[in-house]
Amino acid sequence: MNGVPLEKILRESFGLSSFRKGQEPILKSVLAGHDTLAVMPTGGGKSLCYQLPAVAKEGLVIVISPLIALMNDQVRALERLGISAACLHSGQTQAEKKQSFGKLKAAKHALLYLSPERVQKEGFADWIRRQNVILFAVDESHCVSQWGPDFRQDYYRLSLLRELRPDVPILALTATATPPVLKDISKQLLLRNPEQHVYGFYRPNLFYQVEICEQDAQKVAFVRQALEQTPKGRVLLYCGTRKQAEELVMDLRKDYSKVGYYHAGIDTEERTRIQKDYETGKIRILAATNAFGMGIDHPDVRLVVHFQMPANIESYYQEIGRAGRDGKESTCLLLYSKKDKGLHSYFIQKSPEGAHVKQRWRALETIVRYVEGGECRHAGILTYFRDSMRIKACGHCDTCSPDSARRVRSPQFISAKKKKSSVIVEGPLSTEEALRAEVLKDWRRNYADEKDIPAFLVFSNRTLTAIAKSNPSSLTELREVYGMGDHKVEHLGDLILGQLRRSGINPVS
Repeated sequence: MNGVPLEKILRESFGLSSFRKGQEPILKSVLAGHDTLAVMPTGGGKSLCYQLPAVAKEGLVIVISPLIALMNDQVRALERLGISAACLHSGQTQAEKKQSFGKLKAAKHALLYLSPERVQKEGFADWIRRQNVILFAVDESHCVSQWGPDFRQDYYRLSLLRELRPDVPILALTATATPPVLKDISKQLLLRNPEQHVYGFYRPNLFYQVEICEQDAQKVAFVRQALEQTPKGRVLLYCGTRKQAEELVMDLRKDYSKVGYYHAGIDTEERTRIQKDYETGKIRILAATNAFGMGIDHPDVRLVVHFQMPANIESYYQEIGRAGRDGKESTCLLLYSKKDKGLHSYFIQKSPEGAHVKQRWRALETIVRYVEGGECRHAGILTYFRDSMRIKACGHCDTCSPDSARRVRSPQFISAKKKKSSVIVEGPLSTEEALRAEVLKDWRRNYADEKDIPAFLVFSNRTLTAIAKSNPSSLTELREVYGMGDHKVEHLGDLILGQLRRSGINPVS
């Protein structure tokens, strides 16, 4: 380190007055030459943890980044600050690549952004051995893990960095890793006794809301209602397919201006233009697939809508994390229908066989249970990621505050029978059934606390309601209830039947 205090570099090079939670200890670990594993919430300032070392020490910081959009966005931001940065990717011309190498050669302090694929290209090994590399930063490092939701084969080969330059420390960063994934990241990247820093997932300025819709028309109505309630700030509408993104935009353009779409099927030049238009405000409402967003840092995204349920909770948390990065109130609305699960099931069935396929099925079932309800939405997320800060009730989600002014109101044409809890219920509960459901809900909460797991992982509100209505008296009958497969019956069946017997509530004849 050059002896300059970190706070001075922060002010003079980045124009920031103070570190965000977790940044300073991570930086100290990196600058001391330790391998470091850092988990910070989306919008928590992960990028500073590898950008500041490029100013603090002479040499080159290599950043492995998954998306061209992310590379371009960060390089432009660094250049505006007067910090030397470049990127190499498939969307560049030979002249642009040559210019990038020229910038690196002329700079004493610099960052180079690369895709994981480029690390494995012929010639990289010889080149990297000749450079004064001071740090390898692997962003979105959950992609390394075969147990992660976004496993990528080219990330899996990043152990090559350690093999080529064992003298260079590695910083692995992610916003969405569970404890098993963190362990696997360390193993796959060959980290040496890494210092581990895990910081808060709680976003008190975000309102989490889930709505279950029978048809796409209901989803579109919710989107329109959400836009009416969000007249200012940027809007992100995440869609499960390219076709859906385009169709949604065609519908919205009838009544709204500054609307566009973004997906991987658009050519590179056009995607770059769309991203710039969103950045400058020419596009305010952007419908996009998950090809957009990773590393995008716009402070005033006031609304994030998932038109289809994501494939897993990790992706969901990462994408809603684009909302409210300036700390102001923002809404995260997830719209779910049964066919959303079918879409993800189709993608999983088409994927190559392997251990990660079973993990993808489990991840899909987990987010379905989250969608179908449980306790506080924020509390479930915090417990799922094993955050050190736990809460029982947030006061700003659809479960804790169903009548909140921040909630996107149900469009008028949607049946008045729809419950505020957003849980599918086939008919109203009788008095006995409602009491039975409360007994099961109390048991679920206590069981989840004891096991330190989210309540929705025990079973969802939809399953709880189905049990309360059917009032099974045997494991065979319980197995027929929605959400109670063989695994659940084997591990929880006797406990559930015991609760029903001890409740003292007579079955409905």
